[in-house]
Amino acid sequence: MNLKKINTNLQQALIENQLVEAYPVLKESFGTIKSGADVVFEVEDVTIRENIAAISVIQKLEKAYMLSPRALIIVKDKEDALSMHNKLTAFGKYTDLRFFVCHEKTNIDEDKNLISIGIDVLVGTPERLAIMLSTAGYDVNQLKLLVIDDADEMLRRRMDTILYRMSETIGKTQRMYLTAFATERFEAFVDRTMLDSFWFTEEEDEEGN
Repeated sequence: MNLKKINTNLQQALIENQLVEAYPVLKESFGTIKSGADVVFEVEDVTIRENIAAISVIQKLEKAYMLSPRALIIVKDKEDALSMHNKLTAFGKYTDLRFFVCHEKTNIDEDKNLISIGIDVLVGTPERLAIMLSTAGYDVNQLKLLVIDDADEMLRRRMDTILYRMSETIGKTQRMYLTAFATERFEAFVDRTMLDSFWFTEEEDEEGN
């Protein structure tokens, strides 16, 4: 993928997955993501959002380090959690990054035990991640990136309280929110949980802005 200063191991895996040309919205935002700034993506295409999240996380972390997760990815349901985990595994093929997924159908005690062995990226649903966070199931002190995908849909399903509580508990870290539509509820969530944010949309790229 033709992105400036992309990790070579990540690039190799992307090429093997037929991702050679960068999405315009990712090309435009890549430098901002790498700078550590908070970013918001308004992109309708589910696959593009998922790919942006996975690419950004792997680029940010590069390699395994210590035991606690350094990236947390919140998705709306089990299907999205498994899909994101599969995407991370494919794109992280040539790294030693450790990916772990949890949701309502996994065993919470077993999840905690496996996480304690050491992971780099934790993917899960809001309810399961919130319960585990409140019961010391994982540590957020090493967190470098918080990703929320399909955020507008989660807010529509009234997961506001869970997401706000988790954001407050996690505290200061780089945030990336991906949404299909920037609803008023979503914009309010951004305003309350991000100090400064950079917005990127497909429409802006098409217009050349």
